[in-house]
This record gives sequence, structure tokens and C-alpha cells, in this order.
Amino acid sequence: MPTDVLADLLPYIAVGFAAQLVDGALGMAFGVISSTLLVSLGVPPAAASAGVHTVETFTTAVSGISHAIHRNVDWKLFARLVVPGVIGGVLGAYLLTQVPAEAARPIVLAYLSCIGILLIWRSWRYPPKIKNPRIVEPLGLAGGFLDAAGGGGWGPVVTSNLLIQGASPRKTIGTVNTAEFFLTLTVSATFLLTLGVEFFTKAMLGLLIGGVIAAPFGAWLAKRIAPRPLLMIVGVVLTLTSGFGIWRAFF
Repeated sequence: MPTDVLADLLPYIAVGFAAQLVDGALGMAFGVISSTLLVSLGVPPAAASAGVHTVETFTTAVSGISHAIHRNVDWKLFARLVVPGVIGGVLGAYLLTQVPAEAARPIVLAYLSCIGILLIWRSWRYPPKIKNPRIVEPLGLAGGFLDAAGGGGWGPVVTSNLLIQGASPRKTIGTVNTAEFFLTLTVSATFLLTLGVEFFTKAMLGLLIGGVIAAPFGAWLAKRIAPRPLLMIVGVVLTLTSGFGIWRAFF
């Protein structure tokens, strides 16, 4: 690879690496961080979401395999999430290519900020009683829809709400990451059919390289970090990213 091309790619590789490391360890943030970066650089929202989901097709494949190897996946929970998630993703991707879906974004982000604060509070009272979550399929549908329509949201919506219901932090993160591969694959195919391949840029190549490199390390971290600090870190990251999204929406 020519030196000048590598120099252009390095910032995006670094962002992709950091975003996927956080996403693999905490079950959220790759789509939010990457989409925010691309939109801030002037990429249209539909193209940014399409590019990020194409990149995530590869990063979530590596991440899902890594989580499975580390036994971070609850396969019964996975089966309940994946189909509604795919359906929601197709609907969200189609909507984003037809009409702007940003109007509801501040409301969703405010809700997620509250969930993040609640997760931080729960981490201080850890350990809670681990329970099987009851509300799963609606979360998959909503998470898939918001992820495709807003360029990120699967992890924040699904991971945080499953944790609020008392699910195991490590198993939740691994399961949500693994199910995300099928969501991103479907959403990417939907965007490909509606937008073509013009959305894939040099920036997205850098995100792809960095994300694939980081994916195995994120799964390893999710297994190694103790449940209580893991729950607190998820709450902090969710609150900060949602708060930043609210700030960008109004200022």
C-alpha cells in the first residue's frame, strides 16, 4: 500500500479499532461513533449508515465468532433476537432511503441517556439477581429499525434494555454482538439494492481495517472484565454517547 494512501487511512483505522474495541467489549458504540464521524465529514446520513453497516458485516462476523469461542453467547436469547432484528433493520433501511428519520432521534437518545444513568445506579447495587429477560422480540425489532434508520442503535437499545431486565452482562454483550452480524448483513444488502456501491469510501475502508483487527480483543475483554465494572462502563458509555447525540441534534 502506498505511503500516502496509508497516511490517509490511519486516522480512520484508529477510529475503527477504538470503536470496535468498545463495541466488542460493551455491546455498543461502533455504529454511533462511526456514523457520527462520517456525517460530521459531510457524508449524507443514508450513505453513512450504508457504509457503516457494510463495514460492520465484517467486524461483527469476526466479533461473533470470537464471542462464541469465549462462550459469551446465550443461543436461546440469540434465536429470540435475530429474526425481529432483521425485520426491523430492513424496515429502517428502506425508510431512511425514502424519508428522513431524524425527528425521533433526540427522543430515543434522551431515553437511552436515562437507561445509561439507571445502569450506573444498578452497578452500585450489584450483584442483582440474574434473570431471563421477558421482553426480547420487541427490543430486537426496535433495535434493528433504529440501527438502520439512525446509523447506530442496535447495541444501545438492545444491550441496555436486556441488562435493565437483569440479564447476565457478559452473555448479553456476546449475544447481542453475534446477532448483529445477521442484522448488518441484511441492512447492507438492502442499502446495496437501493443505493448501489457508491457509498463505500476510503474512510470506510479504514474503519473496516481497524474494526476487523480489534474485534477479537473486544470479545476477550468482555470475558475478562468483572460484571459490576462492566455494567458501570456500559452505563457510562451509553450516557455519554447519547448525551453527545442530543447535543449535536440541537446545537
